[in-house]
This record gives sequence, structure tokens and C-alpha cells, in this order.
Amino acid sequence: MAQTERMIGTGIPLTGNDIDTDRIIPARFLKCVTFDGLGEQVFADDRAALEGAHPLDQPQYQGATILVVNRNFGCGSSREHAPQAIARWGIKALLGESFAEIFFGNCVAIGIPCLTATSAVVGQVQAALAADPALALTLDLASQTVQFGAETAAVTMPEGVRQAFLAGTWDACGQLVANAEAIRATAAKLPYVAW
Repeated sequence: MAQTERMIGTGIPLTGNDIDTDRIIPARFLKCVTFDGLGEQVFADDRAALEGAHPLDQPQYQGATILVVNRNFGCGSSREHAPQAIARWGIKALLGESFAEIFFGNCVAIGIPCLTATSAVVGQVQAALAADPALALTLDLASQTVQFGAETAAVTMPEGVRQAFLAGTWDACGQLVANAEAIRATAAKLPYVAW
């Protein structure tokens, strides 16, 4: 399982509060059997309405790996397709003012750290990225900081989740698979478990 201490990459400023999962991946794309191809449909309706002006369509943000958002990002339905679509577009981490609880959990389940910062810090990072899309961001889980250009600011993440990323234990399914033999051995000793 992968340990995550630091995420370094360029970023995309996506402004607006209360961006819900219906906007992240519209319901018509939820009929898929696998998550393949969802990255191309992320923010499909917003992108169509903005006719190429959406940050994900702008050439200067192609290849970015950190999405910088505002308050209550990922609210609405609990669809796991939303973080899957974001990940399949190429995003590896999010920085925002706050995240909806289920969206946050779905991101953690697939290894995407979601860090929070104050509104002022998020605004500064978004402005810096708008001014210089090639600006590298460093999200450091160990020191709980974001570095952008010459600036460094505090970020936070719930301690248990932060420790899970640092230790590489964020992947609950991966832990079960990795410990399958130990689980079988323990189950074999239990009188109420029959294989």
C-alpha cells in the first residue's frame, strides 16, 4: 500500500461553493459498469455550458494534479463516481475550504487526500494559480502545509486519516487482501465461522 507524505504538482483553481456530486458527474453517467471513461465526463454539463471556458478545458491547466476548491465541495448525493471521475481526469489531491463528509470518505477510499485550509489561504492559492498556471504546489501531509511559490500556509486533515496516508494504511480493501492468510487463520479458530 502506498504511503503519501507529499503531493507535488500543478493545480486547477475551481471556484464556487457547494459544488455537488451531480455537477461533478451528472447522473446519466452513473449507468456504467466500471469507472472507465468517467474522467472524460467529469463536470460534463458545466463544461458544455461554459463552451471551453471551464478550467478543466483550458490548455494551461492540462496535466494538473491538484484541484483547489472552495466550501462544501462534493455535497449532494453519495455517489462514489464523483471522486472516481476526478481521479480518472488526473487529479491526485484536493485542497479546499471544506468537503462533504461522504465525498471526503470516498476520496480517501481511493487514495486521494483532501486537505483543508482557511478561505483566505484557498483564495490566495486559487489567485496564484490563475496568475501562473505553471506554479507548482506542494501539499505536505507531514508538516500540514501548502507551498505555492514563495508562500507557505497551514493546511489540515483529520488526524486519523492523515496518519493513514502517512503510514500507507488508507486502503482498507488492500489491507484485507494483504492480510488474507492471517484473517483465514483467525477465522479458522472461531467456533462460529465455517468456511
